[in-house]
Amino acid sequence: MTNFLFVLSKDDNEAATRCFQFAKIAYDKGHKVNMFFIDEGVMWADKSRDLSIKTTTGDCPQDYLPYLVEKEVETGICTPCAKNRQLDEAGFFTNMQLDGGPHLIDMAAEAKVFNF
Repeated sequence: MTNFLFVLSKDDNEAATRCFQFAKIAYDKGHKVNMFFIDEGVMWADKSRDLSIKTTTGDCPQDYLPYLVEKEVETGICTPCAKNRQLDEAGFFTNMQLDGGPHLIDMAAEAKVFNF
């Protein structure tokens, strides 16, 4: 199967919903899936965040992200992006950990990359 890397860089409900939706679809189809949050996208690592806000198509992050967490889809959170926004790993979902640019580049070299 194919390796997919989903990179989320926006604190935007629709972008996050699509990122999580397509990551779930790829995972369900048996592909290797990783996610990486950078810039404002790191805000989606906060497990206390409201995931129930609907998009214009009627779905929301709650429809997809809990599944990815349950399946332990590895998700890197840009360390300086998170630290500069006062985010701490203790508040992250269980499948998420601080990570860095070198690992992101290594993953991207081996995957089809989707940016949101």
